[in-house]
Amino acid sequence: MTDVANVQGLEISHEGHRTRLKWHRLRKRFADPLFSAEVMAEGFAAGASMELDLRVRADGGFVVLHDRELEGETTGHGPIAKRSIGDLRDIRMKEGDRPLILSEDLAAMMQSTHPDALLQFDMKDDYEAIGSKGIEHLAAHFRDIAASVIVSGGSLDLIVAVKEKLPQLLRGIDPTDKLYDIWKASGWKAVEAELRADLGGPTEPDTIYLHWRLVLDAAKEGLDMIALCQEHGKRVDAWTFTLKDPEAGFSEEEWLNFSALMALKPDQITTDEAPATERAWRRRING
Repeated sequence: MTDVANVQGLEISHEGHRTRLKWHRLRKRFADPLFSAEVMAEGFAAGASMELDLRVRADGGFVVLHDRELEGETTGHGPIAKRSIGDLRDIRMKEGDRPLILSEDLAAMMQSTHPDALLQFDMKDDYEAIGSKGIEHLAAHFRDIAASVIVSGGSLDLIVAVKEKLPQLLRGIDPTDKLYDIWKASGWKAVEAELRADLGGPTEPDTIYLHWRLVLDAAKEGLDMIALCQEHGKRVDAWTFTLKDPEAGFSEEEWLNFSALMALKPDQITTDEAPATERAWRRRING
């Protein structure tokens, strides 16, 4: 049995099923700085599944940031899409006065990794913003990297373009917002029909990203979205489940939700507290 004190936050095994724990925004713990190159290097060495956000620059390259504007996460100002690589070199992350991670830096960092390591590029712009110039940039920098990469986004046109230009990369789609809207307007049968259409659609996704509450709400009404995706040969990532108190472990409400989610056998759960989640799970399971 794994020592509860020495968990790595990589995965949870339950009833013969392995669920990976994905480090959200390159955070192993919520206390880690946002988009930490050091945590990414640690994850590459350990074989972790990790996620980062990419925003397109004016020159067609990318920078690892979540927000559309520079103000929220950095010392810079204005929309990222109007800044080129030279404009961003002197800007720093607000947390820790660290340089920004540019797509060129990422490509260099990904030449040597653990074989199990997986890095998700969550594209925060749509295909209209990124265009063929951005796709060409991805192709030029990430065609021959050693690490496993999955490119995800809400823009289906973008994921189709990635499939055509970079077929060796894995692909993911996140229909969560669309499915929530359909549920509110038309109910769960319409949600199921739309999800089936996406599963068989032109993106040919490897992984479907679904908000964990949507998954549980659907299950209560008889729609097992995870099983449906897995029947089509797709993996499911349930996002983002983060313990409010990582030292204390699961509250009763959190435990009810997390154990119900685990019973549906997701392939991956996104979290900002991966080791704490694994540790809390082991404490509960081991009594």
